[in-house]
Amino acid sequence: MNLEAFNDRQQEAIRTTEGPLLILAGAGSGKTTVVVNRIAYLLERGVRPWNILAITFTNKAAFEMKERVASLVGEQGNDIWVSTFHSSCVRILRRNIEKLGYESGFVIYDSQDQQTLIKECLKELNMDAEHFPPKMIAKLISDAKNDLYEPDVFCDIYASDFKMSKVGEVYRLYQKRLFAANALDFDDLIMQTVKLFSLEPEILSYYQDKFRYIFVDEYQDTNNSQYMLVSMLAGKHRNLCVVGDDDQSIYKFRGANINNILDFEKEFPDAKVIKLEQNYRSTQNILNAANCVIANNRGRKGKRLWTQNGDGGKITLYGASDERDEAYFIVEQIANKIAQEGLHYADFAILYRMNALSRVLEDVLLRNAIPYRVLGGLRFYDRKEIKDIVAYLRVIHNPNDNLSLSRIVNEPKRGIGDTTMSHVAAVADANSLSLYETMAHAAQIPELTKSAGKLLPFTQMMDSLRQREGMLSVSELIEAVLRESGYLDALTATKQIENMTRIENLKELVSSAVEYEKTAEVPSLGGFLEDIALVSDIDNYDADQDSVVLMTMHSAKGLEFPVVFLCGVEEGIFPSGRSIGEVEELEEERRLCYVGITRAKQDLFISHARYRMLFGKSQAQLPSRFIEELPSECLTDVSKPEPQESTVIPVGRRAGGQNFDALFRARPHRVAPQSVPAFDFREGDRVAHAKFGEGTIVAATPIGSDMKLTIDFDNAGRKNLMATFAKLTKL
Repeated sequence: MNLEAFNDRQQEAIRTTEGPLLILAGAGSGKTTVVVNRIAYLLERGVRPWNILAITFTNKAAFEMKERVASLVGEQGNDIWVSTFHSSCVRILRRNIEKLGYESGFVIYDSQDQQTLIKECLKELNMDAEHFPPKMIAKLISDAKNDLYEPDVFCDIYASDFKMSKVGEVYRLYQKRLFAANALDFDDLIMQTVKLFSLEPEILSYYQDKFRYIFVDEYQDTNNSQYMLVSMLAGKHRNLCVVGDDDQSIYKFRGANINNILDFEKEFPDAKVIKLEQNYRSTQNILNAANCVIANNRGRKGKRLWTQNGDGGKITLYGASDERDEAYFIVEQIANKIAQEGLHYADFAILYRMNALSRVLEDVLLRNAIPYRVLGGLRFYDRKEIKDIVAYLRVIHNPNDNLSLSRIVNEPKRGIGDTTMSHVAAVADANSLSLYETMAHAAQIPELTKSAGKLLPFTQMMDSLRQREGMLSVSELIEAVLRESGYLDALTATKQIENMTRIENLKELVSSAVEYEKTAEVPSLGGFLEDIALVSDIDNYDADQDSVVLMTMHSAKGLEFPVVFLCGVEEGIFPSGRSIGEVEELEEERRLCYVGITRAKQDLFISHARYRMLFGKSQAQLPSRFIEELPSECLTDVSKPEPQESTVIPVGRRAGGQNFDALFRARPHRVAPQSVPAFDFREGDRVAHAKFGEGTIVAATPIGSDMKLTIDFDNAGRKNLMATFAKLTKL
């Protein structure tokens, strides 16, 4: 390989192939290029492609990395596992999940499915959804799974907390219902894989030997369960290369733990750390602004971005009179740059801290005939008609999926109402059957004989479709479902515009299946369902569509644009009201500001309003503290002159936090456990395991509320186990 095109630090990262390696890659420093060429370097030195695992966070990033690897190394790149955390775990579980009592054909529930199931659990437990909002419970269950708390552990932790113990009851029933439906939610994909590795060391050993070289991208965004998964896989050969930027850790609300990257050298004391600080994306003025803002954070490793791109123009700061003035300023800048510099609409991104800020921006863009799109809106696969047909496909693939069955049994209308289905559910529960099995035998069940005339035609129609699952292509099967279920006829029966749009969307679903069939190695219904379950908003971003992009700063991570507008940069909005006074939360907001700034390649505009209407209330605003942290020599202030007199008392910085508290008080937040399981294990302890016999603990590493134990067993050799799953007895 010719490495002369790389800078010194990049060359060092590519050549460092053995042992643990942390690549601290600043924004725009060419980290993907380094990872791709490091993989090619390994292959050139005789490493087999199937011994390499590269993990990313989005399907889009995985696809791009795989394409770039293939362009360098050819067909052998197809044997490398390049996928997301969730996709990797799905592949492992498809092969081994029977060890945990599931069937390999499990389905994956998305967030809407999850909340629907939680609502059913609340109803079964006679719990009020107003006091226990399904969205809040879903977040708490997700947090628990990210911390590897199974229901019994969760209930033990919160035994003395009435409200949380009730959440524990929902979690226990929710997990029971998932298991009965042979379904996993997103967080299960990671947690169940970690559990599999903990309970089945032979399986773990197989994958440790298979993946002798492991790459993890965006390591700063890993949560506790993802950290544990990587730690276990890399435990034998220790050739772990993690790439990330502690200054871009912005997903704490999703469970991301910045300490995973900050403490990497604690787990691997012999780790090599390489900093990539040369930026190839932005101008030096933009980087100086980012460097100055992030330097105010204490929880970071420290680096300073620099570039050979030149200073570039200064950052434009605009203080608007209100939100409409701010929006018109942005539109004016877009129009001027297109006219004067020949830019395209797709070269512009408008970023904001909260989605509520987009309304006025969209209104002004529409009035000025500027094409735009909002990234992060309703996903294609979240539309009702798409979810309906996907539910049909799920039941065809897995008739035990009660949730999907309940969605479609009367869609379109078949006269099978809630009363009938409640009778079916009662019989199913009493006999430990699925809803589908119960309906299929309705004629033989006394309680259901009156309803058999409606239930049996449905199961007979579904049986006919199920028999053709392996005979028809996925796209042909979707077309058969649309015809034979009566769904298409129901939409065409009326000429409503809404129904015409739904038909177009369903045609697009068929198109997506055709595309899947062209790219999949072995197309199957299960594979198609897996693909659409794992798709994310960012995967749908099309850089070739010529329109201005509006999105939150969280959604913008990983993207770049010639011109970026950061709007609503005000106290209580950015940083958010709930972060003011909280050191860790405020540092996360500052990292988000750093991410927003470094999306810009050529020009950056930062705006704030003196008065803003939000949530039906207009009030005075102060510029964000982040604006004060920007270096004055990098700024051009084009703000409107402030009025001499004001009838509104400005919101003070600290007082501003109090004003905004009420807005955020109702939002669900992560509840810290009152107590954690007490694992009294130390290095040197003698322990007994049901399968491996007696052994000596040689390392005990706390991970969240759990412990990773390295044990030298007298007869079984060295094993890495999680204390939660190991069920050890101290001798």
